[in-house]
Amino acid sequence: MLRNEMTTSEKVSGVFKFCRNSARIEGAKLNKYIDKYLSRNFWINALVRAGLYLLLFDLAFIFVYPFLDMIITSFKSTSDLMNITVKWIPNSFDFQNYIVAMEQLQYFKYFKNSVFLTLMCTLGHVLSCSFIAYGFARYRFPFKDALFGFVIFTLIVPIQVIIFPLYIFYSNLEWINTYLPMIVPTFFGYGLKGGLFIFLFRQFFAGLPYQLEEAAKIDGCGPLRTFFTIILPVSKVALLVSIVLSLVWHWNDYFEPNIYIADQNINLLPSRLPALYEMLNTDELLNPELDLIIDEAIVLAGTFLVVLPILIIYSLVQNKFMEGIEHSGLTGQ
Repeated sequence: MLRNEMTTSEKVSGVFKFCRNSARIEGAKLNKYIDKYLSRNFWINALVRAGLYLLLFDLAFIFVYPFLDMIITSFKSTSDLMNITVKWIPNSFDFQNYIVAMEQLQYFKYFKNSVFLTLMCTLGHVLSCSFIAYGFARYRFPFKDALFGFVIFTLIVPIQVIIFPLYIFYSNLEWINTYLPMIVPTFFGYGLKGGLFIFLFRQFFAGLPYQLEEAAKIDGCGPLRTFFTIILPVSKVALLVSIVLSLVWHWNDYFEPNIYIADQNINLLPSRLPALYEMLNTDELLNPELDLIIDEAIVLAGTFLVVLPILIIYSLVQNKFMEGIEHSGLTGQ
């Protein structure tokens, strides 16, 4: 009997001990919760994060809103354009604006011109800048640091500063009204874009192991063969970043083509947008009372058609492009 009572007492004591330990654990968790979520530092950090997210959202909205408005307006029909209550979602999506824009722009004719010039300039920049950067990254020669500093200095020199002497120089060579003033310099790593690409490639090449060149040298490869068969193939991320940036810059370039090209037969798509607006203002195709409103929608449709190829390319390589940015030195890593 006593044995049973002691056993029962032990059980009761064990239950009380378990409850006490559980209460102690729960109390510790509660104190930890209070320290974490009710402390002043927690709320300060939360407010800072909320303010940062709000700022980033505002900045994103500032950049995205004009683009969204362009797309939405370009699809609006005449009735939607005249209806002041229709702002975001049109009552019906009308492709007539795009049809008119393509006809007035002569889209496919000038699309071929832009593709040719963009590809040639991109090829020139990628080949020349990677070659120059490899020399800065792997070889020693007099005034190497000074020359590289001069390359970096070109990043802050706008093309507008030197455009007048360049125009005279190319005019003496009879290159005006041709693509040569824009293509030939890229094969020498020229300009703002060239300086950036040289810096980008140099940062990437500097991180490659020297064993690559040593193994190639043992196999009998010379410097040129090593560069084109060993170094460039392992530099895919840097090549991708340079190609995408070069495609975007040369496709969207408006300043230089309008300086060097006056012949409408070899003009480019971005340069056709002002001409599109002028043609619509003098065109009797549309009702004069609606010209101002409808012309805006057609011009926005034309603008979207101009940037669409670059948007498609970037959407296809976005992940690889961001990976290349992280590994190329542009993020400071």
